[in-house]
Amino acid sequence: MELFVNELSLHEQFPDIDSFHRAVKRLMEIRSVALRFDCVLNCDQTLLNAKPLSNTLMQPAIARFSLDERRTILSWLTHEGPFWNDSNRLRHDPSEYLECRDIPVTDTGIGEAAYEGLQGIESGLVSFTPSDWDFSPVMVSWRRDVDEGGDLNINLENWRDAALLEAELRKRPARIISWDDLQKISINRFKSLTFANDCFRPLAGRPFADCSAKHIVKLFDVLDRLAQCFDSNGQRTPEGQRIYQDHFTGDSAWFSDSSDKEKRDFRDDLIFPHPDNVQKTLFCPWHGKERHLVLRLHFSWPIQANQPVYIVYVGPKITKR
Repeated sequence: MELFVNELSLHEQFPDIDSFHRAVKRLMEIRSVALRFDCVLNCDQTLLNAKPLSNTLMQPAIARFSLDERRTILSWLTHEGPFWNDSNRLRHDPSEYLECRDIPVTDTGIGEAAYEGLQGIESGLVSFTPSDWDFSPVMVSWRRDVDEGGDLNINLENWRDAALLEAELRKRPARIISWDDLQKISINRFKSLTFANDCFRPLAGRPFADCSAKHIVKLFDVLDRLAQCFDSNGQRTPEGQRIYQDHFTGDSAWFSDSSDKEKRDFRDDLIFPHPDNVQKTLFCPWHGKERHLVLRLHFSWPIQANQPVYIVYVGPKITKR
């Protein structure tokens, strides 16, 4: 999915720098989620000419943020992009007429997102909030002559909340065509997990299977969500308890502990170098199961509040008899 920053959602609506600062932080959280899920967030360098406050351009307003924030935001908007109106990638002809809410949006992020969507490319918007664009979906019309087939309309999802975008992107299958892709996507996406440097090495040289890779991503997703399901007292939340009941209990559970016999017979094989301390090791009999290639992922247990969840092994089943 390609996302486009809606520059029209900056229209001098913020009463002060603090309220604008909060809006920018929300947008940067959305960008962070998009990057984690390999989702492109396009912007426009002219965004720096927008006015978030009365008579105040974007760049002078950002200048009042902290140094690190200024550098991150300005680097994105001036150098990193990607910029949808780059001459090397612009997809729609500026002579085309696209309209939204009775105003022309041809040469805007809204227009580009609509054009891509109408060409079959999944696309959406990201808007600052609060603004006049605090709603979804956004309907855009491509005005065309009758001999061209007449007008075309499209509804674009308009994202304003990082958590909602993340929930949607988690549902989507990752684009994985190799074990290297699996490693890259997993480390980039699942920030509540700590991956040992060599945990994916056992997959090297083994035939790749798309269904196996997708299931391993689902296993990581469960562990990642469970690691976040603790309240301020360090107790598992109701959502965390639901995840535990669904995936860690019962005969068909995705995750389980090794049997006592396996722990005895394969004890040495279930001991792994500690990812954070070369002087220590971790005994990790708990594992997630992948049945097509009979793969396993071993991880530290129990999963507790404010404690790392170490992924120490992804590869063929260790405890084969």
